[in-house]
Amino acid sequence: MFEKKIYKERRSILKRKVGKGVIFLPGNSESPMNYPDNTFHFRQDSSFLYYFGIDKPGFYGIIDIDEGKDYIFGYDFTIDDIIWMGPQPSVAELAEKVAVENTGSTDDLKKIVDGILSQKRKIHFLPPYRGETSVKISELLGISVNKIKDYSSLELIKAMAWQRSYKSDEEIEQIEKALKISWEIYDSLMRKIEPGRYEYEMVAEINRIITQNGSNVSFPIILSVHGETLHNHSHNNKMNEGDLLIIDSGAESPEHYASDITRTLPVSGKFTPVQKDIYEIVLKANETSIEFSQPGRKYKDIHLLSAQVIASGLKDIGIMKGNVEDAVNEGAHALFFPHGLGHMMGMDVHDMENIGENYVGYTDTIKRSKQFGLAYLRLAKELEPGYVFTVEPGIYFIPALIDQWKQADKYTDFINYDLLEKYRDFGGIRIEDDVLIKEKGHKVLGKPIPKSVKDIENKMS
Repeated sequence: MFEKKIYKERRSILKRKVGKGVIFLPGNSESPMNYPDNTFHFRQDSSFLYYFGIDKPGFYGIIDIDEGKDYIFGYDFTIDDIIWMGPQPSVAELAEKVAVENTGSTDDLKKIVDGILSQKRKIHFLPPYRGETSVKISELLGISVNKIKDYSSLELIKAMAWQRSYKSDEEIEQIEKALKISWEIYDSLMRKIEPGRYEYEMVAEINRIITQNGSNVSFPIILSVHGETLHNHSHNNKMNEGDLLIIDSGAESPEHYASDITRTLPVSGKFTPVQKDIYEIVLKANETSIEFSQPGRKYKDIHLLSAQVIASGLKDIGIMKGNVEDAVNEGAHALFFPHGLGHMMGMDVHDMENIGENYVGYTDTIKRSKQFGLAYLRLAKELEPGYVFTVEPGIYFIPALIDQWKQADKYTDFINYDLLEKYRDFGGIRIEDDVLIKEKGHKVLGKPIPKSVKDIENKMS
């Protein structure tokens, strides 16, 4: 946990921003894998963690704006529980650590909520992403489970999206801790990758390092020689001479802040000339985007700049043609770069995605595009000091997408489909770093992980 004053101040800011009513923040419960006592690894709800800090299942928080009171409700363990789990802190003891004076059992929660409802005061809650949370809200508030999201609070969503977007020094320190683990991961993998080994061996190494650091993954590991599949979670392929291996992975800090780093590595230890040509384009897009990440600049504009770098590079080697700016404006580059440049990052690797990307990455005036590729951009608004986000351009050769566009004669003024046939089995390349916006300029967080061709080949040798 952070110091108790941090949680108290966070709740105070949220109260002022929402204005009136009562905020209900349910924590997560245990989730069974195949029977009740055999559960998945527990991960606390990030919003509950941010304001109440208790990293245990079965807790609920209430922030009563009107009366200026905060509550924590949970379960005090009995001797039957302690036999299996060992001594456990009481609800009151945990609440004291996060500056909450009012506590009770889950039965008391029902009484408090009934009282609030009888007073016809508004109860603010976020759209739930777990079925059991939906059921709990339904039981407490008398709303049909199918209608829960319709009654979620827009005031709370906007207030939280605003507040949690600005990372404090304590939060940056936590992200740096997660990035230290990422550095160890890539330092090890660059020594172990070689032809003849299997992807799952590299996944095992990532998990070993994360576990050794007392951490957990911040998202399921993406590691594949089929980099053309953006989120490939299958790890059964053998790594062969000439393959490129995409590794997109992250760890969590002790307070559950994320890292998210991608590197694309040659299995043989050296890039082929063709691989090097494509890799250098992606690297230039990555470095140019980071350079232009400054306070006040719209991230959408940085995404489009990255797209122009990619289109220009592909034009230089003959895969694209025509006017680069026109190609990007019309979306022709998205055949090769079909996703957004990056996303906000913090306690969630896609920060606050559960409350809605359009509230986190967009504004009332900056709307999401409907254009293929650009529509997947998770962050578009102006960058401000305190924002932490990823920069992850990529180039992919996706046979199914190439065939679809070619058959439809799409963007023939910009794409050289004849030459493109030579790249059908290329795969994909993605390079990702985590960036903080400062009062002036930016900072790439974490100890540098090799990403130039020279540095990668030297490390892998």
